[in-house]
This record gives sequence, structure tokens and C-alpha cells, in this order.
Amino acid sequence: MITQKTNELYTKISSTGFIIAIGIVYGDLGTSPLYVFKSIIRNHILDHEIIFGSISCIFWTLTLQTTFKYIFLTLKADNKGEGGIFALFSLVRKSNKWLFIPAIVGASALFADSVITPPISIASAVEGLKTIPYFSQIVNDGNNFTLSVVIVILCGLFLFQKLGTKVVGFSFGPIMIIWFMMIGILGIISVVQHIEIIKSLNPYYGYLLLTKYPGGFWFLGAIFLCTTGAEALYSDLGICGKKNIEISWIFIKICLIFNYLGQGAFLLNEVGTEFAGENPFFSIMPSWFLWIGVIISTIAAVIASQALISGTFTLISEAISLNFWPRVTIKYPSDVKGHIYIPSINYILFIFCLLVVLIYKKSSNMEAAFGFAICTTMIMTTLLMGFYMIAFRKWNIVLSSCILLIFIIVETSFFIANSPKLKHALLIVIFMLALIFIMLVWYLSTIQVDKYLQFSKLKNYLNKIIDLSFDKNIPLYATHLVFASKSNEDDKIEKSIIESILFKKPKKAVVYWVVNIQTTDEPYQMNYNIVEIYKDSFYKINFKLGFKIEARLNILLKQVMLDMKNNNELRVNSPYENIDIKNFHADMTYVFIENFFSIENELPFFTDKFLSLYFWLKAMSQHDKKVFGLDSSNIIIESTPLIMNTKSYIELQRESSQNNNNI
Repeated sequence: MITQKTNELYTKISSTGFIIAIGIVYGDLGTSPLYVFKSIIRNHILDHEIIFGSISCIFWTLTLQTTFKYIFLTLKADNKGEGGIFALFSLVRKSNKWLFIPAIVGASALFADSVITPPISIASAVEGLKTIPYFSQIVNDGNNFTLSVVIVILCGLFLFQKLGTKVVGFSFGPIMIIWFMMIGILGIISVVQHIEIIKSLNPYYGYLLLTKYPGGFWFLGAIFLCTTGAEALYSDLGICGKKNIEISWIFIKICLIFNYLGQGAFLLNEVGTEFAGENPFFSIMPSWFLWIGVIISTIAAVIASQALISGTFTLISEAISLNFWPRVTIKYPSDVKGHIYIPSINYILFIFCLLVVLIYKKSSNMEAAFGFAICTTMIMTTLLMGFYMIAFRKWNIVLSSCILLIFIIVETSFFIANSPKLKHALLIVIFMLALIFIMLVWYLSTIQVDKYLQFSKLKNYLNKIIDLSFDKNIPLYATHLVFASKSNEDDKIEKSIIESILFKKPKKAVVYWVVNIQTTDEPYQMNYNIVEIYKDSFYKINFKLGFKIEARLNILLKQVMLDMKNNNELRVNSPYENIDIKNFHADMTYVFIENFFSIENELPFFTDKFLSLYFWLKAMSQHDKKVFGLDSSNIIIESTPLIMNTKSYIELQRESSQNNNNI
């Protein structure tokens, strides 16, 4: 079982943690120079106002959004060292019952971002081949050469996922350091030729662009792309640690700013014209360096994509624990915290990444969807942060409100600036809405179904169960009989469990176990308590597991039984007395009682369809025996109808028989 201790090396301040943070956290943000300036200047006649204003807006966007919001504020909202929108939701969800809405919308947008980042990053890098004389004719002949290269890289990237990502921090970190040093040095070389470009860091130039330049406000849609990877800072908090992220950001920001300044300095040579080059990022490279630059850019884009894909696996894993997503198969290729692989999500990402490439074809066509998805996530994070600062941290309400208002205004402005391009982002919008719908259906239906579970007091049936356990005339059903329960009360269990033991085929057992697993707000909590219902015969075990802990019931219960055996609390010992205690075995039978949607329910049309979809998703999702790691255990599956609302009276009329006198 994966624990937090396996990753302590990464989260402490160290050179190793610094390198790993650069390799994992900054891929998306660090590759933004590939497409930001290209997007800003497209279809515009270059002048000093555009160049100076754009750099000013980029610098202050990185300062306000990335440095202040995420580095200074949001990283403080850690949930026992873990970050991300679901970790933040877990901290604040008790303060308002409707906070699941921004959590779901933000997570869906972040998931959608994972569909766009690989295509746009890799395509932007591969399109650099157009700047190399040998390839320029091949690439520009309209034979979809770059498209084919991008598809091949994506295929390799997603095939790699099942092998695990344990090497990410160690191998990707040094490569990304080379990347950032490269873009920083190239920027400095270009800046030296036009040192006056440094003036563009003055916020006044940004103000002029947005307020005085005709249509200047709409430049925000492209400028926003410079901070698209900022959400990853928070999501990867648990992997790298706050201090490592904070320290490494100083190096990252310097390199990014110098590269943007360098691109702007180069474009000063093009003032008065519509830039004829494909991408100013590659234009600042010496011709002899283009080969190397394209190769390093492509590798950096792949690393950025890999980090975001891994983050999506973690996001869905948390969503499952918080009842936002149907249960799916999760694999653990390594023993390092956070390194997981979800086959079904990998297939979804792969298919939609290919669709994005095939539909949009060029990186420039993907930019609108990119900005829309990330801007949505940031707005939702801001809303949750507001509740964290006021309700959880109890910060000064006036100061907190002012900070939130600033971010809401800024991010809403970015959202509006991206909105005219939404017609070009239809695929991503549909994808995101589908994710939101699935999460809403699963979350709300789970709550609704749980409301109609019927519970019974154990004391009313305990004597009958104990009598059954000692009845010599009834054959033994199992030595240890285990039921999973959703009851958080120690004196109650589901009525269906009582019926399964007593009123269906009688289930005689030496020891009865009722297990309740509660998902807690602390990511790596692993606690349990034992409630002795009847000595030596009936126990209830309450597990409290963090939302990042895998609920491997067989392992957990075996550990509890070992503890009880060692403390002389367990009457029935293992039948394998000669086996080492670490390989303790017990004759356990698990009974899972599944609810199905009864046809007797009479519900409003939309409620009926909503719940029908929920049970369909449940049937398609992973079975409890796999969720709880019980593939090799003895399992009994029983079904029981879930009746929520039925007609209390059936208008059935009896007809008199005309032949009564003839009988």
C-alpha cells in the first residue's frame, strides 16, 4: 500500500526536490513561450504598443496569477501537504453544501486541459521544423507532415503510461533545467540587441494596450496562455513540497521573462509589418541552433504532457474517493506516492487528444479551447479559496474580499476575452460539459440513494444472529463472514444485511464482521476502531481512510485481525498455524449486497432518468470486489431492489363472476 513516507525525500527542501519540482511542476507553464507570442501577434501589424504592452501584460499576469495567487496564497491552502482542487474542496466542503459545484466544474475543466496540452505543446514544438531550411519545403507542401509527427509522438506517449512514471522526477528534472536555461539564454542574447525592451516591464504599457489601443482588451485571450500551467503548481504540491516549488519558481520565472523579452526584442525589428515568420520563439534562435532547439522543445513538450497526464490520473483517483466519479481500475506501477495509472482514463485522453489534433490540425487553432479550460479552472479555484480564507483560515473578511474581488475581476476579464473564440473550441466545451454531467449524476445520485437505505438497530436482531452462530443443526456457511456497511452508527446496520444473514439462506458463521469505510478530509489518514457487538462473535470495524488511500479491504481487515490475535482478542485463529504471522490467513467470506433500481419506483421523469443513468454507470464501473482488492477472495454477491417511492394504492377492481351459480 502506498503511503506518504515514500515521498518524504521529494517534499523536503533539497537539490533533489528542486530538480524534481522543475521536472514535474513546470512543464505546462514552462512550454508556454512556444505559442503565447505567436498567438498575440497573429494577423496584426506590429507596432511598439503591441510589443511593449504584450510583454507588460505577460509579466504582470505571471506576477499576479502565478506568483501572488498560486505561489503566495494558494500553496498555503494545503491539506496535510496535499494540493489540488479536490484537496481544497475537502478542506472547505463542510462550510457550504453547494461547494461541490465549483469543485466539479474546476476538475472537469482541468481534465479537459489534459486533452489540449499534449496536442498544442507538441504541435507548437514540431512546427518549429518549418524554420529549418531542409524541412521547410517538406512541411509547407501541405502533406500534413507535422500532423503525422505529432500523432506518432502522442501514440508513443500514451503507450508509455502503462509502464509507470517513476523516472519522471529524476530524468525529466535535468532535461527541463536544460530547457529553461536554453530559453533564458536565448532571450538574454536577443535582449542585449534591443536593451530598451526592458522598459516593457512597466505596467503602464499594459494599461495602454488594454485601454487605449483599438481592440486591445481582446489581446487578453492570447496573453492568458502564459499562465496556463499555474494550476499544476497547486495540484503537484503533495509530490514536490511547497518550499521546493517556491524556490524553483524564482529560477523558472526569470527564464520565462527573459525569453518573452527576447521574443519582443526580436519583433522590434519587424515593427510596421505583419510578422512573416511562423513563430518568434524559433526566430530568436541562431540558424545553426534550430535543429537542437526543435529537438529540445519537442522533448520539453512531451514532458509537459506527461506531467499533466499523470496529474489527471491523480485527479480521477481523488474524484473516485470523494464520490465524484464511477469506480474504475487503478494500477500502481511503482511504490512512489502519486504515481498511478488508470487505463480507462488513459484511453479517453488518447482518443480525445487524437481528435483535437485531427480536427484543429495546427497549434494556432487549439489556443481558444486551451485558454477557456484553464480560465474556468482558475475561477473555480478562486471561489473555493474564498471559503478557505474566510471560513477555514478566518482571515480578515475585508482583506479577503478585496483579494478575491481582484482575482475574480482579472480572471473574468480573461474569460470574456476568450469567449469570442469558443466557437472554435466546441469539441472541448462538449467534452467538459459531459464530464460535469457525469460527475453531477454520480455525486447527487449517490447522496440520493444513500438517503433511502434502510437501517435496523442491531440489538433487535443480535440474539437471533448469535443463536444462529451456535446452532449445531445448521451447516457452517463461513468461519469469518464480512459485510460492507455505510452505517456510521455503531448500533445500526443496513436492513439488507440482517435479511441476508437471517431471512434468506441462513448464514451461520463463527465470527460476523461489519466493515464501514469512511473517506476523510485528510489525504493519508489510516485509522480504525473496533466495536465489540458481541464478544468473540460479532464485531464492527470502522476505518477512516484519507481520500488518497486505496481501500484494500482484504489487507486492512487482515491487519486488524492480526492486531486482535496478537492482543488475544480474536477467538478464532488462523487454520494455518505453521505459517509465518506475516502471511497470516483466515477463512473469510465477503458478502456484497448490491442495490438495483426497482421498476416499482414511481418518480418524476427527470429524477427517474437521472437515477437510471446512475445505475447504468454503476453497472459499467468496477465491481466492489476489485475496488476493495478482493479478486482472490471468497465473495458472495446478492442483489436487492432499491425502492424509493411507490404507489401506495393500486386501483384494482374485482368483477363479479357470471358463472357462480353454475359451480
